[in-house]
Amino acid sequence: MSRVTERTRRDLCPGLLRPWIADDGALVRVRVPGGHLSTDALTRLHDVADVHGDGSVHLTSRANLQVRGIRHDDGCLSDAVVDAVMDTGLMPSTSHERVRNVMASPLTGLAGGCADLRPVVRELDTLVCAEPSLASLAGRFLFVLDDGRGDVAGRDLDLGLVAVSADAVQLRAGRDAWGPVVPVRDAPKSLVDLTLRFVEAAGAQPESPWHVDELPGRGIGLLGRAGNRRPETRVDGAAAPLGRISQDDGRVALHLAVPDGRLDRRLLDDVLALDAPGVVVTPWRTLIVPDLENA
Repeated sequence: MSRVTERTRRDLCPGLLRPWIADDGALVRVRVPGGHLSTDALTRLHDVADVHGDGSVHLTSRANLQVRGIRHDDGCLSDAVVDAVMDTGLMPSTSHERVRNVMASPLTGLAGGCADLRPVVRELDTLVCAEPSLASLAGRFLFVLDDGRGDVAGRDLDLGLVAVSADAVQLRAGRDAWGPVVPVRDAPKSLVDLTLRFVEAAGAQPESPWHVDELPGRGIGLLGRAGNRRPETRVDGAAAPLGRISQDDGRVALHLAVPDGRLDRRLLDDVLALDAPGVVVTPWRTLIVPDLENA
Protein backbone atom coordinates (compact mmCIF):
# COMPACT_ATOMS: atom_id res chain seq x y z
CA MET A 1 0.00 0.00 0.00
CA SER A 2 1.41 3.41 -0.92
CA ARG A 3 2.17 6.03 1.69
CA VAL A 4 0.18 9.26 1.91
CA THR A 5 3.13 11.47 0.97
CA GLU A 6 5.24 12.34 -2.04
CA ARG A 7 8.04 13.89 0.00
CA THR A 8 11.55 13.22 -1.28
CA ARG A 9 13.79 14.65 1.45
CA ARG A 10 14.37 14.33 5.16
CA ASP A 11 13.03 17.11 7.34
CA LEU A 12 15.25 20.11 8.03
CA CYS A 13 13.77 21.11 11.40
CA PRO A 14 16.65 22.78 13.25
CA GLY A 15 18.46 21.79 16.41
CA LEU A 16 21.84 22.52 17.93
CA LEU A 17 23.95 20.18 15.83
CA ARG A 18 21.98 20.93 12.68
CA PRO A 19 21.01 24.62 12.79
CA TRP A 20 18.85 26.43 10.27
CA ILE A 21 20.75 29.03 8.28
CA ALA A 22 18.62 32.17 7.92
CA ASP A 23 19.38 35.62 6.52
CA ASP A 24 20.42 36.90 9.95
CA GLY A 25 22.64 33.91 10.78
CA ALA A 26 22.22 30.45 12.24
CA LEU A 27 19.11 29.53 14.21
CA VAL A 28 19.23 26.96 16.99
CA ARG A 29 16.05 25.45 18.42
CA VAL A 30 16.09 23.96 21.93
CA ARG A 31 13.28 21.57 22.82
CA VAL A 32 11.67 22.05 26.23
CA PRO A 33 9.33 19.08 26.89
CA GLY A 34 6.14 20.32 28.52
CA GLY A 35 7.54 23.85 28.48
CA HIS A 36 9.11 23.50 31.94
CA LEU A 37 12.64 24.71 32.62
CA SER A 38 14.58 26.26 35.47
CA THR A 39 15.23 29.98 35.60
CA ASP A 40 18.92 29.11 35.76
CA ALA A 41 18.73 27.25 32.45
CA LEU A 42 16.75 30.09 30.89
CA THR A 43 19.36 32.60 32.08
CA ARG A 44 22.19 30.49 30.66
CA LEU A 45 20.43 30.25 27.30
CA HIS A 46 19.88 34.00 27.31
CA ASP A 47 23.59 34.44 27.94
CA VAL A 48 24.19 32.42 24.76
CA ALA A 49 21.89 34.81 22.88
CA ASP A 50 23.69 37.83 24.37
CA VAL A 51 27.17 36.62 23.48
CA HIS A 52 26.58 34.74 20.24
CA GLY A 53 23.12 35.70 18.93
CA ASP A 54 20.72 38.60 18.57
CA GLY A 55 20.35 39.19 22.32
CA SER A 56 16.94 37.55 22.80
CA VAL A 57 15.53 34.10 23.42
CA HIS A 58 12.62 33.47 21.05
CA LEU A 59 9.57 31.45 22.14
CA THR A 60 7.90 29.15 19.59
CA SER A 61 4.30 28.04 19.10
CA ARG A 62 5.33 24.55 20.25
CA ALA A 63 6.56 25.92 23.59
CA ASN A 64 10.22 25.53 22.64
CA LEU A 65 13.04 28.09 22.59
CA GLN A 66 15.23 29.49 19.85
CA VAL A 67 18.41 31.52 19.62
CA ARG A 68 19.01 33.18 16.28
CA GLY A 69 21.48 35.48 14.57
CA ILE A 70 24.42 33.21 15.44
CA ARG A 71 27.65 33.44 13.46
CA HIS A 72 28.54 30.27 11.61
CA ASP A 73 31.15 28.86 9.24
CA ASP A 74 29.33 27.48 6.20
CA GLY A 75 26.50 26.21 8.40
CA CYS A 76 28.71 24.95 11.24
CA LEU A 77 28.59 26.47 14.71
CA SER A 78 31.73 27.12 16.70
CA ASP A 79 32.66 24.86 19.60
CA ALA A 80 32.07 27.84 21.91
CA VAL A 81 28.41 28.08 20.85
CA VAL A 82 27.80 24.33 21.09
CA ASP A 83 29.47 24.12 24.50
CA ALA A 84 27.52 27.13 25.80
CA VAL A 85 24.18 25.61 24.78
CA MET A 86 25.15 22.24 26.24
CA ASP A 87 26.06 23.98 29.51
CA THR A 88 22.45 25.14 29.91
CA GLY A 89 21.45 21.59 30.80
CA LEU A 90 18.62 21.75 28.27
CA MET A 91 20.22 19.24 25.91
CA PRO A 92 20.34 15.86 27.73
CA SER A 93 20.70 13.92 24.48
CA THR A 94 22.57 15.04 21.38
CA SER A 95 21.33 12.05 19.38
CA HIS A 96 17.67 12.78 20.19
CA GLU A 97 17.74 16.58 20.61
CA ARG A 98 15.42 17.27 17.65
CA VAL A 99 12.76 14.68 18.56
CA ARG A 100 11.99 15.75 22.15
CA ASN A 101 8.80 17.52 21.03
CA VAL A 102 6.30 17.19 23.87
CA MET A 103 3.58 19.80 24.29
CA ALA A 104 1.44 19.69 27.44
CA SER A 105 -1.18 21.82 29.14
CA PRO A 106 1.04 24.54 30.67
CA LEU A 107 -0.83 24.69 33.98
CA THR A 108 -1.03 20.93 34.48
CA GLY A 109 -0.36 20.04 38.11
CA LEU A 110 -0.51 23.71 39.06
CA ALA A 111 -4.09 24.87 38.59
CA GLY A 112 -7.12 23.02 37.28
CA GLY A 113 -7.16 20.09 34.89
CA CYS A 114 -8.09 16.49 35.63
CA ALA A 115 -4.60 15.05 36.05
CA ASP A 116 -1.06 16.20 36.75
CA LEU A 117 0.79 15.30 33.56
CA ARG A 118 4.21 16.62 34.57
CA PRO A 119 5.48 13.15 35.56
CA VAL A 120 4.16 11.79 32.25
CA VAL A 121 6.11 14.44 30.32
CA ARG A 122 9.33 13.65 32.18
CA GLU A 123 9.06 9.88 31.78
CA LEU A 124 8.03 10.14 28.13
CA ASP A 125 11.07 12.29 27.39
CA THR A 126 13.35 9.82 29.20
CA LEU A 127 11.90 6.82 27.37
CA VAL A 128 12.10 8.48 23.95
CA CYS A 129 15.75 9.39 24.50
CA ALA A 130 16.50 5.81 25.62
CA GLU A 131 15.30 4.27 22.34
CA PRO A 132 18.05 4.51 19.69
CA SER A 133 15.64 4.00 16.78
CA LEU A 134 13.57 7.02 17.79
CA ALA A 135 16.45 9.34 16.92
CA SER A 136 15.23 8.90 13.33
CA LEU A 137 11.91 10.65 14.01
CA ALA A 138 11.31 13.82 12.06
CA GLY A 139 11.95 16.98 14.04
CA ARG A 140 8.30 17.90 13.47
CA PHE A 141 6.87 14.74 15.09
CA LEU A 142 4.81 16.01 18.02
CA PHE A 143 3.31 14.57 21.21
CA VAL A 144 0.43 16.60 22.67
CA LEU A 145 -0.72 15.87 26.23
CA ASP A 146 -3.90 17.58 27.43
CA ASP A 147 -4.76 17.31 31.12
CA GLY A 148 -8.50 17.40 30.50
CA ARG A 149 -9.00 21.17 30.34
CA GLY A 150 -8.86 21.25 26.54
CA ASP A 151 -6.30 24.03 26.08
CA VAL A 152 -4.05 21.99 23.77
CA ALA A 153 -6.49 19.24 22.75
CA GLY A 154 -7.19 20.98 19.45
CA ARG A 155 -3.57 21.13 18.37
CA ASP A 156 -2.34 19.07 15.42
CA LEU A 157 -0.41 16.10 16.75
CA ASP A 158 1.13 12.78 15.90
CA LEU A 159 0.56 11.01 19.21
CA GLY A 160 -0.95 12.20 22.44
CA LEU A 161 -3.58 11.84 25.08
CA VAL A 162 -6.36 13.60 26.94
CA ALA A 163 -6.94 12.99 30.64
CA VAL A 164 -10.39 11.64 31.46
CA SER A 165 -9.84 11.53 35.24
CA ALA A 166 -7.09 12.04 37.79
CA ASP A 167 -5.61 8.61 37.03
CA ALA A 168 -6.67 7.71 33.48
CA VAL A 169 -6.08 9.08 29.97
CA GLN A 170 -7.32 8.24 26.49
CA LEU A 171 -4.60 7.82 23.88
CA ARG A 172 -4.67 9.55 20.49
CA ALA A 173 -2.98 8.82 17.16
CA GLY A 174 -3.08 11.43 14.43
CA ARG A 175 -5.77 14.03 14.04
CA ASP A 176 -8.85 11.83 14.35
CA ALA A 177 -8.03 8.41 15.83
CA TRP A 178 -8.70 7.60 19.48
CA GLY A 179 -7.16 4.65 21.24
CA PRO A 180 -7.69 2.87 24.54
CA VAL A 181 -8.05 4.41 27.99
CA VAL A 182 -4.98 3.57 30.06
CA PRO A 183 -3.79 4.44 33.57
CA VAL A 184 -1.77 7.65 33.76
CA ARG A 185 1.23 5.70 35.01
CA ASP A 186 1.20 3.55 31.84
CA ALA A 187 0.81 6.45 29.41
CA PRO A 188 4.52 7.13 28.69
CA LYS A 189 5.29 3.53 27.76
CA SER A 190 2.08 3.25 25.74
CA LEU A 191 3.05 6.33 23.71
CA VAL A 192 6.60 5.09 23.16
CA ASP A 193 5.29 1.69 22.01
CA LEU A 194 3.13 3.48 19.43
CA THR A 195 6.09 5.62 18.39
CA LEU A 196 8.23 2.52 17.81
CA ARG A 197 5.41 1.08 15.73
CA PHE A 198 5.33 4.32 13.71
CA VAL A 199 9.08 4.22 13.04
CA GLU A 200 8.84 0.61 11.87
CA ALA A 201 5.93 1.41 9.56
CA ALA A 202 7.43 4.64 8.22
CA GLY A 203 10.89 3.32 7.42
CA ALA A 204 14.04 5.43 7.21
CA GLN A 205 14.15 6.63 3.62
CA PRO A 206 14.23 10.25 2.39
CA GLU A 207 10.60 9.87 1.34
CA SER A 208 9.51 8.30 4.63
CA PRO A 209 6.48 9.84 6.37
CA TRP A 210 7.14 12.46 9.01
CA HIS A 211 3.70 12.22 10.60
CA VAL A 212 1.23 9.56 11.72
CA ASP A 213 -1.45 10.87 9.36
CA GLU A 214 0.90 10.23 6.41
CA LEU A 215 0.81 6.48 7.04
CA PRO A 216 -1.63 4.19 5.24
CA GLY A 217 -4.68 4.03 7.45
CA ARG A 218 -3.47 7.11 9.35
CA GLY A 219 -3.91 6.90 13.11
CA ILE A 220 -6.32 4.00 13.00
CA GLY A 221 -3.80 1.97 11.04
CA LEU A 222 -1.18 2.63 13.71
CA LEU A 223 -3.50 1.75 16.59
CA GLY A 224 -4.73 -1.38 14.88
CA ARG A 225 -8.34 -0.64 15.76
CA ALA A 226 -10.45 2.45 16.32
CA GLY A 227 -11.53 3.27 19.83
CA ASN A 228 -14.63 5.15 20.87
CA ARG A 229 -13.84 8.69 21.88
CA ARG A 230 -14.71 9.23 25.52
CA PRO A 231 -17.11 12.11 26.20
CA GLU A 232 -14.68 13.51 28.79
CA THR A 233 -12.25 14.31 25.98
CA ARG A 234 -14.69 16.67 24.25
CA VAL A 235 -13.25 19.75 25.86
CA ASP A 236 -12.28 23.04 24.29
CA GLY A 237 -10.52 25.21 26.84
CA ALA A 238 -8.89 28.52 26.06
CA ALA A 239 -5.42 29.65 27.01
CA ALA A 240 -5.13 30.89 30.57
CA PRO A 241 -5.64 34.65 30.89
CA LEU A 242 -2.62 36.85 31.44
CA GLY A 243 -1.95 37.97 34.98
CA ARG A 244 -2.30 36.32 38.35
CA ILE A 245 -3.47 32.69 38.55
CA SER A 246 -4.38 30.95 41.80
CA GLN A 247 -2.70 27.56 42.08
CA ASP A 248 -4.38 24.55 43.66
CA ASP A 249 -1.78 24.51 46.46
CA GLY A 250 -2.56 28.07 47.60
CA ARG A 251 0.38 29.67 45.86
CA VAL A 252 0.06 31.79 42.73
CA ALA A 253 1.45 31.89 39.21
CA LEU A 254 1.98 34.90 37.00
CA HIS A 255 1.17 34.57 33.31
CA LEU A 256 3.32 37.09 31.45
CA ALA A 257 3.07 38.41 27.91
CA VAL A 258 6.22 38.13 25.81
CA PRO A 259 5.81 40.66 22.97
CA ASP A 260 6.35 38.94 19.62
CA GLY A 261 7.57 35.91 21.57
CA ARG A 262 10.91 37.65 22.07
CA LEU A 263 12.32 37.42 25.59
CA ASP A 264 14.79 40.27 25.93
CA ARG A 265 17.08 41.03 28.85
CA ARG A 266 14.68 43.51 30.45
CA LEU A 267 11.85 40.97 30.60
CA LEU A 268 14.21 38.25 31.79
CA ASP A 269 15.34 40.51 34.64
CA ASP A 270 11.68 41.04 35.58
CA VAL A 271 11.22 37.27 35.72
CA LEU A 272 14.36 36.75 37.79
CA ALA A 273 13.24 39.45 40.22
CA LEU A 274 10.31 37.20 41.16
CA ASP A 275 12.86 34.73 42.57
CA ALA A 276 11.01 31.69 41.22
CA PRO A 277 12.87 28.42 40.62
CA GLY A 278 11.33 27.77 37.22
CA VAL A 279 9.13 28.96 34.39
CA VAL A 280 6.76 27.38 31.89
CA VAL A 281 6.91 28.29 28.21
CA THR A 282 3.43 28.14 26.67
CA PRO A 283 2.30 27.36 23.11
CA TRP A 284 0.95 30.92 23.00
CA ARG A 285 4.50 32.27 23.18
CA THR A 286 4.04 33.54 26.73
CA LEU A 287 5.65 32.65 30.06
CA ILE A 288 4.12 31.35 33.25
CA VAL A 289 6.09 31.91 36.46
CA PRO A 290 4.65 29.40 38.97
CA ASP A 291 4.97 28.62 42.67
CA LEU A 292 5.03 32.20 43.98
CA GLU A 293 3.98 32.88 47.54
CA ASN A 294 0.52 34.37 47.80
CA ALA A 295 1.47 37.63 49.48
